[in-house]
Formats: sequence, C-alpha cells, structure tokens
Amino acid sequence: MSADGVTTPAGPRPVVAEPAPWSFPQPDRFVLSNGVAVQAFDMPGQHVLSVQLGIPAPLAGEPKEVEGVGLIMARCLDQGTARHTADEMAELLDRKGIALHAGVGERAFLVELDVISRNLGAALDLMVECLTEATFPEAEVRREVRHRVADIGQDHADPGSLAALHFIATYFDSADRASRPGGGSRETVSTITAEAVRDYYAATVHPDGAVLAVAGDLSGIDLPTLLETAFAPWASVPGHRPATVDPGTRAATAGRIVLVDRPGAVQTELHLGGPGPTRSDPLGWGPYQVLSFAVGGSPQARIDRVLREERGYTYGIRAGFRPRTRTGLFTALGSVRGEVTVEAVAALLDILDLQGSDLTDDELSHAAGYQARTAPGRFATCEAVAAEAVSLALDGLGVDFVTRTVDQVRTLDPDVARAAWDRHRGEPWTVILVGDAQHAKGIEELGRGPVDVVSQPRV
Repeated sequence: MSADGVTTPAGPRPVVAEPAPWSFPQPDRFVLSNGVAVQAFDMPGQHVLSVQLGIPAPLAGEPKEVEGVGLIMARCLDQGTARHTADEMAELLDRKGIALHAGVGERAFLVELDVISRNLGAALDLMVECLTEATFPEAEVRREVRHRVADIGQDHADPGSLAALHFIATYFDSADRASRPGGGSRETVSTITAEAVRDYYAATVHPDGAVLAVAGDLSGIDLPTLLETAFAPWASVPGHRPATVDPGTRAATAGRIVLVDRPGAVQTELHLGGPGPTRSDPLGWGPYQVLSFAVGGSPQARIDRVLREERGYTYGIRAGFRPRTRTGLFTALGSVRGEVTVEAVAALLDILDLQGSDLTDDELSHAAGYQARTAPGRFATCEAVAAEAVSLALDGLGVDFVTRTVDQVRTLDPDVARAAWDRHRGEPWTVILVGDAQHAKGIEELGRGPVDVVSQPRV
C-alpha cells in the first residue's frame, strides 16, 4: 500500500514528492555600446537559439488618427529594406532557416528570431538591417492594411473577440489607449499610409532603453563580440525618450452590464473583469498565480467545478489575474449555452463574490503544488526563457523575480493567499455578454444592475 493508502492493480500508487526548490536560469549580462541591455542564457543542448528584442514603444505613443500603425509596421518590417526587396529578404531568411517575427504590445515593439546556432551571425545581420533600413514599400503597406481591416471584420464576427473589444471599451477610461484595440480600429487603420509607417518607425525604433535576450546553446559563440558587431549600425539617438505607458485607468462607469445583441445566438459569450494587481504587489505575485488556478485555471477549479461539472452550462470558463504595467486585471471568459445564460451569469457572479476566508487549505495547497511542480516545464525551452526575460526587463524586473515567485508558491501561506484575494475584490464587475437580447430582462432581475443592450456592429 502506498503512503496515501491507495493501491492499484499494478501495485501501490506512486507518491508524488513535494516540489524541490527551483531557480530560473541565470544570464550573463552586458550592455552594448549603443545602450542595448543584453541577457545571455546558455542552455546546453538547445541548438535552435531564441533571440528576443524589446524596444520601448508603448501603444500610447501612436498618433491617435493612425492607431494600429505599430502593428502594420511590425507586419511590414521584413518586407523590404534599402538592400533587399521583400522577396529577396524572404529568400535570405528561408535559405538560412531563420524565423523572424515582430509584434506590438502595451509597452513595447517586439522582434523575435529563431535560428540554429551556426547561422546566428547571419540572422542578427538581417535583424539589424530591418531595424535600421526598412523601407515599407507602398504596395506592402497597402496589402497589410487590407489584411488588418479584414481581421477587424473577423473580430467583430467572432463572439469572443467582440466581447473582448467591448470589455476594453467599457472597462478602461476612454482617454486611455487601453480602451481601444491594440491593432487599431477600421477607421484608423484605413487611413494608414506608407509615409505614416515610416514616420512611426523613425520615431520609435531606437536602441535607447531596448532589452535583448539570447537563449540556447551558446558554447563556442563569442556572443558579446558577435552582438557588438551586428548591432553597431543601430545607433542611439541623443535626446530620444520613448512615450510613457498609459495608466490603465478604470472608467468611472465600468461597473455595469453590457449585452451585445446577437439575435438567435445559441451560445452566450461571457467576459467579466475587475481590478487586479501588478507584479509588484506588496503581497507578492505568487499568491495570485495560485488564486488564478484555484478559482478559474483548471476543470477542477471553483468555476468549472460548478458551471461545467455540476451544471453542464459550459465546456469551460477560464479566469485569472493578468498583470499590466501600471495596473492589473482579474478576468473570467468563456461561453455558455444560450438557454442557461441567466443562470450561468448568476452562478458565475456568486462564485466570484467569494471571500478569501471561503478558500480552503486543500484547494489552495493543490493549486500551489501544481504551479510549483510545473514551473520548470513552463521554462524548459529557450524561447520561453528569452521571452520571459524581456517581458520582465520591460517592467523593470530581473529574472530572479520568477525564482522568488515560484518559491513563494512552493511555500505558500494560505492566509496570505486569502488576503490577496480580498485585497482586490469589492468593486462592481464589468460584465460583457454577447448573445440574444432576450436574456436582458432575466439578467436585470438578478439585482446586479441594469443591462445596457447594444447592437452588434455591422461587419
């Protein structure tokens, strides 16, 4: 018989040991002559290297009339330089087995490379060529603008995406960039020209404040020399100051219910949210990871245990804390059967209204154990390590933050987790529903406030 008293036909069930202390990989740190702060992670055996670059270029810095220009810039970054056409660049990347991607986020413009170690030098040269010599041809920009406008139409047709768009518009103050789509609206994207992209590129793509992480098997690579040589053409701009990140202010009217009417919808999409912590919360970030898992992070979590397993309202609702740069969120999202919309909303809000004292030692211990045991697996690849390092650096944090957080999870004090839950509860929820407006009356009768019914936008 095993230590927990359970036997199986094959014999005693193995006992899962308590997780041992674990540390996030430690990097070598150095700064290039142009000011780029580098973190190098030597991960033996991982010969496909990950190179991640974060350039401080918050979405709040986009000109309002061309919001979405950052995303168009990212999509066109490798589609033509002063030395190579889009086709030539694609051929060079393909020939060397280089994957180059760019994107935008709340805080930064991000560029990522995946390449085998022997081609790292060539990959870095092409990356820097894109950072310094991108030309943004008219035809390529027009094509990406058309694609983005089509994407916006798809977002408005998809219930989950539509709920997310209404959530940010309802939750955040209208003066805050976070209240509007990160990739711009149909109106702003349609006005983006190649000239607007070039202007934004010239204003934002600078090494000042940039962070670079390289992870993988670095044996035999003189990385400081290689990076210094490759990035030499990317010069710092005296006096350049990146835009500041918007505060993420919650709107004064955010605590309300909005139902986006989709006549005849057989499912209702739910998107709920309220205030949450940043990574710098005084109680630490560890308790919030545990709470996310315990409340809405698995089929055994409180939400799915009731809405899915007991009542069969949904295939699954996911909920958890999401840190932002200057604020944070708690969100819960998923879809339910249309005919049980009212009952599902009532049950979900009842669960989310729990007090910290309602959380049991057992459920917190189970959630903490899962998070602590799986942490090494979440950071087993060089891509995950490099991405986490850049994300933290852009928030002013080092990778020791991950080690401290996992250790806090592993040694969790349940009372700290309960206090963490209570710390960010109390304000009314922002509730977005995408479904048939016939459910509005029943939802109002729940006593959670009036329901604002709005029409689904035309695609």
